[in-house]
Amino acid sequence: MYKQENVKPYNGNGEKGELVEQLFNNIASTYDTLNHRLSWNIDKGWRKAAIKLLMPFKPKCILDIATGTGDFAILAAQMLQPERLVGADISEGMMNIGVEKVRKAGLENIISFKKEDCMNLSFEENTFDAVITAFGIRNFQCLDKGLSEMYRVLKPDGHLCIAELTTPVSFPMKQLFRFYSNYILPAYGSLISKDRDAYEYLTKSIEAFPQGEEMMTILKKAGFHKTTFKRHTFGICTIYFASK
Repeated sequence: MYKQENVKPYNGNGEKGELVEQLFNNIASTYDTLNHRLSWNIDKGWRKAAIKLLMPFKPKCILDIATGTGDFAILAAQMLQPERLVGADISEGMMNIGVEKVRKAGLENIISFKKEDCMNLSFEENTFDAVITAFGIRNFQCLDKGLSEMYRVLKPDGHLCIAELTTPVSFPMKQLFRFYSNYILPAYGSLISKDRDAYEYLTKSIEAFPQGEEMMTILKKAGFHKTTFKRHTFGICTIYFASK
């Protein structure tokens, strides 16, 4: 068990998966506004950098795990032009917003949404050319199980691309990020969403999540190879790339 699996929203009263579902249903209406404001819109660049890694492979069938309100799915559809993209998430409240965004983008024929438990995906083995996920895997109840499910549904020679928030490792960004994430982020998140617990959980989940070389070891344990990672914006985001 990894440290982040013990970090739960709302004081941890219940299974982590159930609490995460409750959290994101609660903040769904303000999630996009806060996400972009709290990152100064830099998160859009992180998503684009991640998707660019897949462009040489031209994946036709893509799964976006922990799709949330669909930002990563929409960008992937626009940049990669797949035949099919499925956004999977545990929170119907988040996906309901994603459905409307997909409609406005004119991508209903490509992107669909499905409520899924990422620990036990309903898709058959060897279904997708690529699996992508942005800022969601630190919420997994069991990281090893979630990654093994991603591996299972990928086709042979398919690719996994993960963008995740991480903690900077160098002075002074490490100290600045700690102050921002422990004080400013929860206060502003509480002001807009009225759910301070959600944004205190966000900080704790980032700090507890394995990163860098440790994450490389975990990906290899799940069966992936050709694993690489690159830190972005002084280490606030890390993008991982691996193959089946």
